[in-house]
Amino acid sequence: MSSLVQAVAVRRSYAVETRTLDVLRGVDLSVAEGESLAITGMSGAGKSTLLHVLGGLDRPTSGQVLYRGRDFYALGDRERSAIRAQKIGFVFQAYHLLPELTVLENVLLPGLSAAGAFLRGPTLRARAAELLARVGLAERAAHRPNELSGGEQQRAALARALMNGPELLLADEPTGNLDSKTGEDVLRYLFELAGERNLTLVIVTHNEAVAARCRRHVVLRDGLPVA
Repeated sequence: MSSLVQAVAVRRSYAVETRTLDVLRGVDLSVAEGESLAITGMSGAGKSTLLHVLGGLDRPTSGQVLYRGRDFYALGDRERSAIRAQKIGFVFQAYHLLPELTVLENVLLPGLSAAGAFLRGPTLRARAAELLARVGLAERAAHRPNELSGGEQQRAALARALMNGPELLLADEPTGNLDSKTGEDVLRYLFELAGERNLTLVIVTHNEAVAARCRRHVVLRDGLPVA
């Protein structure tokens, strides 16, 4: 399988008061198209930072991120933003649903960023409704986020991440705020939908049982992969 996204000698450092904090220390990692990869490690190992760098959210201090062989951070801001919006879906530990919008409107939101979205309004709404139905939330479409449980909000966030038909899904501790039963429901939808769509899935987790469901498992320690 060909590589979809690849980190090449990626370093990420932050200035903290009078010192420099090295979070990623020269990471080399290739994620094949269609594979599922779990990234685990202790808190502070650099897991979330690596996920954000791979997804175009955080520019590395040095090194390269190659997306389909192109240097992601050498692209102009507009082109990189377009790839991020159309090709990459994000699911975070916090749901980031806008409280003033309905659940359907939250799911629909990414679709409105594409050119010609106004003319495709009915088609986009139908797609958002279909995704909500697929994650078991058809009857909650007109509700506000604060009327949903945590598990329901995370399922809505998953539907939103899939709205633009991404090829890469990045999930950062998607069950971190959920109890075990609710988290298992979210994971079932996550893995089912990724499999149905042949998505490349990268998931950051502290849960070894979650990691075991992925095809490949990488452990980060002190900013470097060790397994």
